Amino acid sequence: MTEGNFTDYIKIHVKSGNGGKGSAHLRREKYVPKGGPDGGDGGRGGHIIIKGNKDYWTLFHLKFKQHFKAEKGGDGSKNRSTGKDGEDIYIEVPLGTVIKNTDTGKFIGEITQDQQKIIVAKGGKGGKGNWHFKSATNQTPRYAQPGLPGEEKNLTLELKLLADIGLVGFPNAGKSTLLSKLTAAKPKIGDYPFTTLKPNLGIVSYRDGRSFVMADIPGIIEGAAEGKGLGHYFLRHIERNSNLLFLVPADADNINQEYRILLNELKKYNPELLDKKRILAISKSDMLDDELKQEIEKDLPNDLPHIFISSFTGENLDKLKDLLWKELNS
Repeated sequence: MTEGNFTDYIKIHVKSGNGGKGSAHLRREKYVPKGGPDGGDGGRGGHIIIKGNKDYWTLFHLKFKQHFKAEKGGDGSKNRSTGKDGEDIYIEVPLGTVIKNTDTGKFIGEITQDQQKIIVAKGGKGGKGNWHFKSATNQTPRYAQPGLPGEEKNLTLELKLLADIGLVGFPNAGKSTLLSKLTAAKPKIGDYPFTTLKPNLGIVSYRDGRSFVMADIPGIIEGAAEGKGLGHYFLRHIERNSNLLFLVPADADNINQEYRILLNELKKYNPELLDKKRILAISKSDMLDDELKQEIEKDLPNDLPHIFISSFTGENLDKLKDLLWKELNS
């Protein structure tokens, strides 16, 4: 999915370098009439390496360069000189990037740490020079190995955002507004569905200089797990959030039912998502009086921490931070 400069899914083609040829050189020196083999080995072809970079937050920089080819290894030469290794190619990606083989669907690896490296296409091994093949019966071998070919692959890079708290809710539940109030993030805000077409990350400042990362995941609609709307593009980001904050507006017809629908979409997409800690925040609570809040609470699950908040008035936003911090560190 892309919006503006945000890109979280891309396909690339990679080809590592071929190995260099071994040398079949024979010594030819004035005072060594029967010089033996002294051909060196070929160098290794360059690897294609995917590397984590904490300063990237999108795959946009790969949008216009999707083909990567590494250098071949140098050929061996006389005096048993080994050819130079081909230069490796590094492809930098944001943390949370999953790498798959496009043709087979096979999982290759995931980048979760800064400077982490995964070789996705190994350079071909250099061929052996002729001196390796000298024997009692063959003193002057006139052959050497060719280098091995590199690997060629089609890869899919898929970004799944890493955050401490993931905001989950239907379109227009107030997630972007809440993120803008709790962090310095400036998401697009409007009163129509799918205002947010890309995940937004923000850092929530807490007491004593501590902080945590919150992600506004674009709104889920019923049927998202089957790919309805933009479902699959959005749901994959939720996989990487350690805690989930469900946001349901106070003017919803049935707050508990809306929460259950959201939960069911997550379950259908990936049942493991239900293992994450969950908190329910009822937004737009400035519309409610104490009596209405008590009525709503009667219908909420007993084992689910909940809080009434208002991004408009600031009601309970500090208490929400306390609750989130407590759940993160419990």
